[in-house]
Amino acid sequence: MAATTQHIVRPGYEHEAVRDPDFPHAPIDWSRIEAIAQARKEGLALTDGHWQVVRALQDYYARHAEVAPRNARQIHDALDERFHALGGIRHLYELFPGGPVAQGCRIAGLPAPAGASDRGFGSVV
Repeated sequence: MAATTQHIVRPGYEHEAVRDPDFPHAPIDWSRIEAIAQARKEGLALTDGHWQVVRALQDYYARHAEVAPRNARQIHDALDERFHALGGIRHLYELFPGGPVAQGCRIAGLPAPAGASDRGFGSVV
């Protein structure tokens, strides 16, 4: 589609966003580069385990897009169940000491639900 036609069909968009095929549910303005930069600010070096959690959070938000506001406890429990075989919530806190929901959402480019950054919210490490 020509740039002028694209502008008429979708005003404000000069080109289609290129989505990362490994992160199909990522927010449109999210990139791995931004995730790595955010992780560095928080003292994390992202491993495959971190990327799995990022992918799981993005998938959760995509599947529950119509639910607003999101409940921190439900996301917490969904992650615990998803990563149970690897150690569950303990494993997640080892990866994200700032909280798998709050810190994980920041790195995944997602808004953390209210209450997700409470220091007393189930820390197990």
